[in-house]
Amino acid sequence: MCQYSAVDGHVTDWHLVHIGGFASRGVGAICMEASAVVPKDGFPRRCGNWDDSHIPGFQRIVNFAHGQGTLIGIQLAHAGRKASTYSLWVHSDIARTRSAPTHTVQKDEGGWPDGVYGPTELPFSNTYPKPNANNAYVKAIERCKVIGFDFVEIHAAHGFLLHEFVSPLSNTRSDQYGGQSLENRVRWPLRVISRCRAAWDKPLFVRISATDWAEGPERGPGGEWKQWGIEQSKVYGGELQKLDIDLLHCSSGGNWERQQIELKPGYQVPFADALKKAYPTLPIGAVGLITDPVVAESYLREGKTDVIFLARALMRNPHWAMYAAETLGVAVKAANQYERAFLGLATPAKPAIKT
Repeated sequence: MCQYSAVDGHVTDWHLVHIGGFASRGVGAICMEASAVVPKDGFPRRCGNWDDSHIPGFQRIVNFAHGQGTLIGIQLAHAGRKASTYSLWVHSDIARTRSAPTHTVQKDEGGWPDGVYGPTELPFSNTYPKPNANNAYVKAIERCKVIGFDFVEIHAAHGFLLHEFVSPLSNTRSDQYGGQSLENRVRWPLRVISRCRAAWDKPLFVRISATDWAEGPERGPGGEWKQWGIEQSKVYGGELQKLDIDLLHCSSGGNWERQQIELKPGYQVPFADALKKAYPTLPIGAVGLITDPVVAESYLREGKTDVIFLARALMRNPHWAMYAAETLGVAVKAANQYERAFLGLATPAKPAIKT
C-alpha cells in the first residue's frame, strides 16, 4: 500500500524499514507500492520511477530483500485524473474529526492541478482536479532492470489512468479510444501493456478492478455498457492473456465517487474465481480483507485463486506469514535473528492440513 513517504519520488529510510520488515519475516514475495512513471503524477509524496536518480534507493531495498531470500517487485502506475491530490492523512484524519474541503493539491502547495491527465476532462469528483485530455512505462521498466526487481506489476485498477480508459463511466471519448465500444476502451491500455511485455522478460503482472461498484447493472436493457464489471473484465483478461502476462491481480473499485461496496472478508474473491473459471491457465491473484490463514488457504485449495495478496493484514502484523505458517503447520525459515521466536515452525505439518 502507498506510504506517501517519498521525497521527489525517492524512497526513504521509511521504505527500507517498512519493506525490510516483511522481507525478514517469511513472506513469499513483496510488491512495492505504486510508483509513478512520470513526475507530475499521483500524489506529491508518492514513490517515483521516472528518473535514474530513483535507482539507488530502490536498489538498497531490493538488495536487502534478496539478502533475506525474498523476491521483490514493483507496481508501475499513472494516477490519471487522481493526480495532484493530498495524502490520506493530510486530507482528513482517520476519526473523521477534520476534513479538507478539496482533495486537490494546489500549485503553491507543490501540486500540479493544471497538469492532470485522463481519458477525458471528466474529473473523479468535484473536489478532484479537472484532467487534460500522454508513454513512460517502458523507460520505467528499463530502470527496473537496473534496480534488479524480480517482477513488475502494471497498476491498471482503482481509478488510475489505465482503469479510467476501460470504464464507460470515465471514458466518454468518441474516437477509437473510447465510447460504448469495449474494443475501443481497452485499446490504449492493451497497447501500453503490450509494450511493457516486450520490454520486460521477467514475470509481468497486471492489476485490474473487476467492477466499478456503481449503482445498477453492468449492462443496460438495450445492451449498452453502464459501468465496468466482471463481464468486460473477462474479455479484458482474455486480451491480457494473449499478451502473455504472467498473472492477473483482481481488485475492484476506485473509479466512481459514489461506489457502494459491501465490505466483508474475501469480498473480491468471487471476481477472482470468475476470472479463474474463464481462464484456467492464467494465474490469478486475489486481494481484499483476506486475514485468516485457514480461509486464505481454502481459496487456494478450492481453485478460486492461485495467489493471495495482503496489504493491511501485513501492516497490522508484519509477522502474518509466520503466524500463518504456525496455524497451517508448515515450516517457514525465519530470519536467523528471529528464529528463536518461531521454534514451532520446525514442527511437521498438522495431519489435518496436508501440504
